[in-house]
Amino acid sequence: MTIEGKRIIVTGSASGMGESTLNAYVQAGAHVIGMDVSDEKGSLICNKANESGPGKCSYIHVDVSDKSSVLDSFSKANDILGGLDTLAHPAAIQRSSDASEVTAEDWDLMFSVNVKGTMLTNQTARFYMKNNGGGSIINFGSISGLRPEPSASAYSAAKGAVHSWTRTAAGTWGKDNIRVNAILPAMATPMYRAARERSSEEENLASHWRNSVPIALGQEYGDPDKDLAPVMIFFASDASKFITGQLIPVDGGQTAGL
Repeated sequence: MTIEGKRIIVTGSASGMGESTLNAYVQAGAHVIGMDVSDEKGSLICNKANESGPGKCSYIHVDVSDKSSVLDSFSKANDILGGLDTLAHPAAIQRSSDASEVTAEDWDLMFSVNVKGTMLTNQTARFYMKNNGGGSIINFGSISGLRPEPSASAYSAAKGAVHSWTRTAAGTWGKDNIRVNAILPAMATPMYRAARERSSEEENLASHWRNSVPIALGQEYGDPDKDLAPVMIFFASDASKFITGQLIPVDGGQTAGL
């Protein structure tokens, strides 16, 4: 499961699961490019990661919903890395929305970042990986894309689309020795906490989430550093070379009941 020397791009690296993934890769000896729209924080996280090593990190701005931004940023990253072995793509946004009242603007925004952003980053990564003989793309889906989400209709639909895209991309790019999988995480991240704060007392969503994790009932969601990072290393490594087109729950057992 070594990833020492692997050349990796991590999107959404300025917070949450992207930050944890970037740190794990640098600590495992990879050469990492972190990407985000939050430039100051993204740069600070890379600089801090470089202090401990043994891998190394650089930061590049990207707006995953903008094609020209993705093409430019990935080109710069490829030049720095000298190739691309892995794309970890946690970058996403989340907003509450009722199915009866979700606006076209919120719907378009959710799909622009979460779905189009996945397509654009995956296509661009595939271009560079094909030239290098293959690689691993790790998308981020969600249990929200599998179950009814009355309080997050657009987000749920977008993540369902990410799941479908992941399987289709895997089936298309297998001939290029590129594997494409999606992680479905349940982690206590800033996005999770913000969604919990937005939930109404009537829904009592926080209690529902805490009590839907069979492996640790009554506890918060997983810790990205302890519970997600090892999985991200596995899928970036050659140990996962015979796994593709899969939706991988890292959720303490939530999806077991679906």
